[in-house]
Order: sequence, then structure tokens, then C-alpha cells
Amino acid sequence: MLDIFIKGVLIGLCISVPLGPIGMLTIQRTLNRGQKYGIATGLGATTSDLIYTIITLFFLSFVLDFIEEHRFVIELLGSTVVAIFGWYIFNSNPATQPKPNETSKHSLFGDFMTSFGLTLSNPLVLFVLIALFARFQFIGNKTTLWVSIIGILSILGGAFLWWNTLTFLVSRFKNKLNMRELKLINQITGVIIILIGVVGLILTCIK
Repeated sequence: MLDIFIKGVLIGLCISVPLGPIGMLTIQRTLNRGQKYGIATGLGATTSDLIYTIITLFFLSFVLDFIEEHRFVIELLGSTVVAIFGWYIFNSNPATQPKPNETSKHSLFGDFMTSFGLTLSNPLVLFVLIALFARFQFIGNKTTLWVSIIGILSILGGAFLWWNTLTFLVSRFKNKLNMRELKLINQITGVIIILIGVVGLILTCIK
């Protein structure tokens, strides 16, 4: 049980730590809105990963066949969604973000759902999970349902540990930044996310 828990935490860290579009979005929202919004963003992505984890455990063969059959369309749509979202972040105005003691126009659930949808649009994360499961020998055919549930929850725990740590560190710098610098961070974040989407589109088209 402890072995599965530790492996689950490590897998949760592995799928969360790389600073892709969700990592950049989490940093941007932490700086603009506060730590709890950053954590909500990170956990939205993690929840999507957990859905793919469950799919990997119970419906692997069917899903892999579907992805292989529609890989071009999936990669095209996923990269397009990322690029469009990057453009939205690039144009977002930090002046519209909540200030201390001011009512927020944004909701934690809304931030959770946008990152959830963004991550869910890329089912190719299944292949990452499969590689991690093989690397850590995580949950086999003889694993009981209870142990599998513990393993899945431990992945969520590892991801939460990372997002909490990242947003805590980023929030320490929040009060040191002025509006112009926050706007620049939005633009840099947007450009990085756009580039990730564009590169994905190019790689998809040249295959």
C-alpha cells in the first residue's frame, strides 16, 4: 500500500512539474489573481489527468485504438485550442484582475474548468501516463480496486503538492510587481502558450 502511494505521488509530480501551457497559466493566474486561483487552475489540469488515468487503467485498449485512428485530428484540435487560449492570455488585462479587499469577477470553479478543458483537449497525455505506469510498475492486473483507488488519489496528492508549492513561491513575488510588469508577464505567458500550440500544429502537419 505504501509502495503504491509513494509511486502515485511521484507520478503526480511527474505529470505536473513540467512547465507547459498549464504551468505558465497557473503562474500567470497566481500573479494576477492570487494563490488560490493558481491552485484551482493546477488542480483542474490534474483532474483531467486523473480521468485519463482511470481510462488508462480500465479502458486502455479501446482508447488507444481510437487515438491512433484519429491522431491527426486530435493533435490538430488540441494544438489549435492551446494556441487560441494563448492569444486570450496575451490580450488579458491585469488591471481587470481583483485587488486586495475587492470582489473578484473570476471564480475558482471557472479557473478550474478552463484548465480542465484545456488539458482534456489533449488525450495524448495517455501515452505519458502509460510510460510512467511502466516506469514505476504502477498498478498491475492483480491490483485490487481499493489499492487502485489509493493509487489514483495519491497521484492527485502529488499534483496538489506541486501546485501548492509553485503557487506559494510565485505569490511571494506578487506584491513586488506593478501593473506594467504583470501585463508583460501576461504577454510572455501568452506568447509561450501560443508557440507551444503553433509548434504542435506544425509538427502535426509535417508528419
